[in-house]
Amino acid sequence: MAKRLFDIALSGIALILSAPLWLVAAIGIALSSPGPIFYHATRIGRGGEPFRMAKFRTMTVGTAGQSEITAPGDSRVFALGRVIRLLKIDELPQLVNILRGEMSIVGPRPESDIIVAEHYTDWMRETLAVAPGLTSVGALFGYSYGDELIDPLRPEESYVERMLPAKLALELAYLERANFFGDIAYILRTAAAILIVPFGLKLDPTRTDQRTALRWVEPEVFPLTMCSHLTAISRG
Repeated sequence: MAKRLFDIALSGIALILSAPLWLVAAIGIALSSPGPIFYHATRIGRGGEPFRMAKFRTMTVGTAGQSEITAPGDSRVFALGRVIRLLKIDELPQLVNILRGEMSIVGPRPESDIIVAEHYTDWMRETLAVAPGLTSVGALFGYSYGDELIDPLRPEESYVERMLPAKLALELAYLERANFFGDIAYILRTAAAILIVPFGLKLDPTRTDQRTALRWVEPEVFPLTMCSHLTAISRG
């Protein structure tokens, strides 16, 4: 109940404060690419229940049915859409999902119904025990390392092989010790990531999350910059 009240209060405040940004984004999208302002995608929430997650549209209309994964340099993303995605402005409409109770501020990022049905293993499904989040350790990992781990020539395959297991292992690692102050820490880490990632810098998961993630995956699924010290930890 306390987490739910926190989600309602913070998402309500964020909606009010971000209202000018919504207006700018909506006008920019309307002028940049014909089609609706918002995009709604089917995602899997708590308990495996599907819901419609909202985003600002960043892709050209008519790309439905193509890859579920947006690869680096994906031609479907229009110019302004790239900026909106880079700064995470496209995620703002999910504040409404939070107010509806479909999502939380901090929690495992919701995955598409197709990827959950076809690729989730038993341990991966443990992340569905809680409400999905606007931000999380897995989301920040993907934000920092997505371009490195996802192959533009085989986006879905590389996502499932490299990004998905690393991301979900980190989500479970965080959930094992999740608490109010931990949520605050990841909200602050999200703000920090938005400030540095657009400049080519990366924000690594905490060492605690990295070490705990090795209970579910091998060090090799992580990027090379993280893999060496994780291999040493696993052997130690």
